[in-house]
Amino acid sequence: MISAAHATCDVATAHAIATASTTERPRLLIATTILASSLAFIDGSVVNVGLPAIGTTFGAGASELQWVVNAYLLPLSALLLLGGAAGDIFGRRRMLITGVTLFGLASLACATAPSIAFLLAARLVQGASAALLMPNSLAILGMAFSGEAKGRAIGVWAAAAAGAGAIGPVLGGWLIDFGSWRLIFLINVPIAIVAIWLALLSVPEDDVGKSASLDGAGALLATIGLALPTWALTESSSHGWSAPTFLSFAAGVMALAAFVLVEWRRKETAMMPLALFGSPTFVGLTLLTLFLYAALGGLLVVLPYVLITSLNYSATQAAAALLPLALVISLVSPVAGSVAARVGARPVLIASPLVVAAGFLLAMRIASYDGYWTSVFPSMLVIALGMSGAVAPLTTAVLMSVDAQHTGSASGFNSTVARTGGLIATALIGSVMIASGPALRTAFELAAIAGAATCVAASLSALFWINLPSHR
Repeated sequence: MISAAHATCDVATAHAIATASTTERPRLLIATTILASSLAFIDGSVVNVGLPAIGTTFGAGASELQWVVNAYLLPLSALLLLGGAAGDIFGRRRMLITGVTLFGLASLACATAPSIAFLLAARLVQGASAALLMPNSLAILGMAFSGEAKGRAIGVWAAAAAGAGAIGPVLGGWLIDFGSWRLIFLINVPIAIVAIWLALLSVPEDDVGKSASLDGAGALLATIGLALPTWALTESSSHGWSAPTFLSFAAGVMALAAFVLVEWRRKETAMMPLALFGSPTFVGLTLLTLFLYAALGGLLVVLPYVLITSLNYSATQAAAALLPLALVISLVSPVAGSVAARVGARPVLIASPLVVAAGFLLAMRIASYDGYWTSVFPSMLVIALGMSGAVAPLTTAVLMSVDAQHTGSASGFNSTVARTGGLIATALIGSVMIASGPALRTAFELAAIAGAATCVAASLSALFWINLPSHR
């Protein structure tokens, strides 16, 4: 369900790429990028409604179920920028086909996983594959069109991504209820095959052989720097802090510090150019993105889990309960973008997270459940309206906050931060997922309060850091 928001967040990457050529088969190329991107978008959300069923199959505990989500988000967050750079050096077409192929194979491995450990390993490969196919899919789209055709192509892509975000999880829930959770992975295989075939037909070969080198050291340090704290937070949220978790967290922080040092030395060839952070507005937008998507990412894991395990929803019903999020974001985001263009992005970005916070406070009513339309729907509607007000102005503001040389890096980094927020939030929800009965509903109430506070922090980031013109 979060894919509608991520689609708007990611689409800036395609806008930021300078057009070099046009395509001879525009419709096939658009279909290729839609199919390839849908693999990553849908798989990032549909698994959430399958967590109870996966837990039942393998007898998995809370921390293992958290890792079913984070084993995908971790490599995606750490390697997304590297995947885009790999396309620049080795060819976007080649990296897209490689990413889709690996994603299809990893999905097949997930569908046939004999153990939870095997499933987690396959999910890691899925995440790494998504980090290859996502940025190169959008880069191909941005390079293939020019002028108004480029805007229309990106609009079609974003609409299709939003539609997939709305329909995909509901279809996944139905497959879980009437078949098995394994089918939500198996369905990726034919989609990947068709996407590869279309890519071979429609995506032209691009120039390769650039002298630049991949930031391998940065990618390794970023992965370690995210993995160790994520493991520490996941374990501590379920079982409390211990010497191993504390040491793991500290080692991860040291790895992140080393990552910053490596990026500083590489300067403009770094996967995360530190020149971006010379803009206080970009820093504020980064914090806003981290907080806002952390709150939303945590909700989209916890809420289906509570609906299924505590309120006896089926997987299909749990996915459908979240449907207003994708639909409202898809319909209202363009309107919010137009409003922000008239009054300025800053006031919209201050107000929208506060609306999301109000939605999280409304979500506390779910703990004393008295029906979907009075307990779940109001919070979903308000959260969706708040997110609709934020995602489009946020994308525009990111591009406006840096110079033209860094728009591609800035939009890519913003997409990375959005997924990192979900990674951190999922690591922190162990106290909810280990609870049961009345304790589960109480833990959910506390999680909703934490989500509201996180959204307030996002609003404060806009208030104190963002400095954009009041109108364009």
